[in-house]
Amino acid sequence: MITVDHVRRLALSLPRTEEKLVRDRITFRVGKIVYATISPDETLMGFGFPKEERAALVAGEPDKFLMPIPSDERYNWVRVRLAAIDEAEMRELVVDSWRMCVPKRVAAAYAETSQP
Repeated sequence: MITVDHVRRLALSLPRTEEKLVRDRITFRVGKIVYATISPDETLMGFGFPKEERAALVAGEPDKFLMPIPSDERYNWVRVRLAAIDEAEMRELVVDSWRMCVPKRVAAAYAETSQP
């Protein structure tokens, strides 16, 4: 099962990431843009995801993904149950969300250095 420590280890390895505690939620951000959060009970992770694709993502795997809370529906955001994903999927979700927040050159430089 994925824990907050797994997410933290990955997120803090991404360039320009900062961790903050906001309203009992652990948040990972680049500047003022939040790209991932962990719920207070550490069972859900919110992450950046294109609005136009999220309904299909949630409908395709409703036991895994959830729509954002109503106040977050205006953002590029969706939620996932941490118990329903493995480390590879968590990595993909977090890194893709981070890429939405950083300049393209920063994401490209990271992609070059993180290739096996």
